[in-house]
Amino acid sequence: MTPKKSEISVRPPAFLYSAGLLHCEGASLRKLAERFGTPLYVYSAGLIRERVRAFDKAFRGFPHTVCYSVKANSNLSLLRLLARMGCGFDVVSGGELARVQKAAPRAVRSVVFSGVGKTANELKAALKAGILLFNVESEAELHVLAECAAQLKKTASLAMRVNPDVSAETHPYISTGLHQHKFGVPIQQARALYALAAKQRYLRPAGVSVHIGSQITDVSPFGEAMERVAQLVRELHGDGHAIRYVDAGGGLGIAYQDFGNFDFVAAVTKYAGTLTKPLRGLGLHLLLEPGRSIVGPAGTLLTRVVYEKTNGGKKFVIVDAAMNDLIRPSLYSAYHEIIPVQAPPETAYEQVDVVGPICETGDFFARERKLPATQSGDLLAVLDAGAYGMSLASNYNTRPKAAEVLVDKKSAKIIRRRETIADLLRQEL
Repeated sequence: MTPKKSEISVRPPAFLYSAGLLHCEGASLRKLAERFGTPLYVYSAGLIRERVRAFDKAFRGFPHTVCYSVKANSNLSLLRLLARMGCGFDVVSGGELARVQKAAPRAVRSVVFSGVGKTANELKAALKAGILLFNVESEAELHVLAECAAQLKKTASLAMRVNPDVSAETHPYISTGLHQHKFGVPIQQARALYALAAKQRYLRPAGVSVHIGSQITDVSPFGEAMERVAQLVRELHGDGHAIRYVDAGGGLGIAYQDFGNFDFVAAVTKYAGTLTKPLRGLGLHLLLEPGRSIVGPAGTLLTRVVYEKTNGGKKFVIVDAAMNDLIRPSLYSAYHEIIPVQAPPETAYEQVDVVGPICETGDFFARERKLPATQSGDLLAVLDAGAYGMSLASNYNTRPKAAEVLVDKKSAKIIRRRETIADLLRQEL
């Protein structure tokens, strides 16, 4: 939706104020809340498409495939949307593979399977599905993959996930590229493991994989890691291995704060130049695993104010969403912009904690945040909640999970029904 002069731009083109009310594309968030209830996840199909196109344009000078990271948001409708855009997928469990198989069967041939603890059953399921690449993370996993491939008499194309020992300036829980982390194998040991893999009848060394962490906004660590990967590829070529792929992982960050100064197109263009420069001339196909940078800004969590209270001069805004719906603030002390669905007067601001109803002090969305004054019944939008929101949701305190809605221009459709208490009790005996 193109904003008029009278509209307040929040984060074009996904979320705009129009006639005093916040919209997702052409759909009023107030009407969506009235129709589907709260808490409610709302996603912009238009922004997801725009982000995928930005990646493809930035990397257009280098052979590549965008393998969307399913763990960021695994809703089947979103996976179908991404598959129609030509995306492959990065999965980290048998369950995520099953989601891809259900949502976009033809995209399975463009699946890469990552993760440190793949079971034999998961490896066999991926072999039967005919995925593109296994990102192997240990010598022990290499042996199990060889056994599974031999049992099924199916060749497994693999990449060793190497740990380049590159520090990414991000939250320690989502940093993955240092030697003390559980991920990958030391890059110094890689050549020996590729030699071991090449001796196995049903294993085919085909790539090198690396992933140094998530929510990284400085591209220099990506460049440092890729320089080391490029050197390894040259050595592996010299050893006689037909390395065709480099899986660069994901990790490109988004602006949860100060978004007015963040140009995503410029950021992804710089990211592309940093990744591809060391790899040119090596005859490689680049695999990318973006997740957050595609769906993060495309989603918001709608929640309604239930109560307000003051304890010793400290004001709390209690909403109907909770840490079971969006755990990032509790888990990472992550910042999410919170704005009212009804455009506020510029002067009516107060300092509050926005908290949920769960019986944990850690159940909060914002602490000591200056927000427009609210009252019971008001709607708030927690922005940039499209990634690691619903995918990390739980039923803690026996709370049913929220519904999800996908907006495409003026059309809004339910893509996940709200859970009921009966749903939660059905599996128990």
